[in-house]
Amino acid sequence: MAMVSEATAGSKLSQTRRPGETEKPSQDSVPARVVLAMQGVTKSYPNGRVALRGVDLTIPEGDFVFLVGPSGAGKSTVIKLLIRDELPTKGVVLLDGRDLGRLKRHEVPKIRRKIGVVFQDFKLLPNKTVRDNVGFALEVTGAGRRVIDPAVDRVLRVVGLTGQADQLPSQLSGGEQQRTAIARALVHNPRLFIADEPTGNLDPLIGWEIIQLLLRINELGVTVLMATHNAEVVTAVRKRVVALENGRIVRDQPDATYHRED
Repeated sequence: MAMVSEATAGSKLSQTRRPGETEKPSQDSVPARVVLAMQGVTKSYPNGRVALRGVDLTIPEGDFVFLVGPSGAGKSTVIKLLIRDELPTKGVVLLDGRDLGRLKRHEVPKIRRKIGVVFQDFKLLPNKTVRDNVGFALEVTGAGRRVIDPAVDRVLRVVGLTGQADQLPSQLSGGEQQRTAIARALVHNPRLFIADEPTGNLDPLIGWEIIQLLLRINELGVTVLMATHNAEVVTAVRKRVVALENGRIVRDQPDATYHRED
């Protein structure tokens, strides 16, 4: 599917920036603000399994990070902690400077709106159109149509789905369904965009188009954390790689490949 140009996408997505926020600073200006910090995070379960062991991780604004490692390494646990589905046994998880472990119950929905998440199985509402699936993320926050409609139109242009706005998920290809999920995750202008194996259910060509879309979104200033087993994609893209093994970070390298280079 044809994508909008990078320049057009940038201008449209920037219109969703919150009042008072500025454009992403250049590398020669002030240091990037930290979006996510995990400090000495350990996660253990009552059955004795230890999923994470003393994890330290900092992700600045505008970064693109691949989170890699074998099954059981701790990638899913990291994501659950970031979206506050779970709490660390030890250590601190900070999102935009807020300690997620100290949030009151009524504060959790608000902080979750700072995070956009997409999964490999899309999780779309089958009886809602593309437009309504995307708009639902704002509707549940109490936003009105005057806010929802232009925001949805902007992100649909960014992901290249303007022509499919009135179709149901069953009428879409797998790639189009994932683009819908990405638009839904972007519509509230999140501070952190998490992609959990976003190409796992797609054929390689369509999966690569999704990766290109995520890279373009990152270039517009969105901070991206992508968990993946796809060694080919990670090695081709050469972004920051954080590798987990047995619940520990064993490698954190910029411009890296999937496997350690000697």
